[in-house]
Amino acid sequence: MESILKNRPALTIEINKVAEVAGYLWQNGWAERNGGNITVNITNIMDDAIKALPAISEVKPIGITLQHLKNTYFYCKGTGKRMRDLARQPMENGSVIKILDDCAHYVIIADNPVNPTSELPSHLAVHNHLIEIGSPYKATVHTHPIELVAMSHNKKFLQKDVLTNILWSMIPETKAFCPLGLGIVPYELPGSSKLAEETLKQLDEYDVVLWEKHGVFAKGLDVMDAFDQIDVLSKSAKIYLDAKCMGFEPDGMTEEQMKEMSIAFHLPK
Repeated sequence: MESILKNRPALTIEINKVAEVAGYLWQNGWAERNGGNITVNITNIMDDAIKALPAISEVKPIGITLQHLKNTYFYCKGTGKRMRDLARQPMENGSVIKILDDCAHYVIIADNPVNPTSELPSHLAVHNHLIEIGSPYKATVHTHPIELVAMSHNKKFLQKDVLTNILWSMIPETKAFCPLGLGIVPYELPGSSKLAEETLKQLDEYDVVLWEKHGVFAKGLDVMDAFDQIDVLSKSAKIYLDAKCMGFEPDGMTEEQMKEMSIAFHLPK
């Protein structure tokens, strides 16, 4: 079967971004085995020919009803698929799905009948909320950044905005490029509805959420935007931990210096 990407440059660009980010996640050591997930809302670049494509799977339940997702389209990493493989062959390790009229079921339409991530309900719940509030964000990324997960094992870092302020203070770029900071979700069972609910609450205030002892979940304008925010936060976490390994508590930028940053760069916090 001919790939859905053929003669569709806009769609190809978005899928290539996903493949590029998947490679970065693997290279950074954030995507062991089949760890991590990526979903992208590609509805705005679907043409009439795509919309007319027949399903290549049976009708599948989402598990929840998401009223704002009627007739939307998503690229999703496949369940059990490895990021390192998705980086090389995104359409063999992920698929394009269409949400049906009832907002509770979906079908796979291309390229291969690769079942989407087992965490599809929680990812789609986030996309449903983004559409509901009129957000321009189209992508979600879940991954396991080593230093951020390590810091989540310290309870003092899990109080509201404690870790945000530490990470902001390590290097000016972190506050500039992740200006909303880092939300925190205490440990919940991976893939559970409770984890999804708590993540949604945090995403009203933050673009990136740290799941205690697990990983991070980020939303972005596209998949690269979501990755970039995780990347800068992870860099700050590494700087902090490297300083601790050298035997000292890093000074960090002062509150006055961070306030100066906010004013100079017109940051929201």
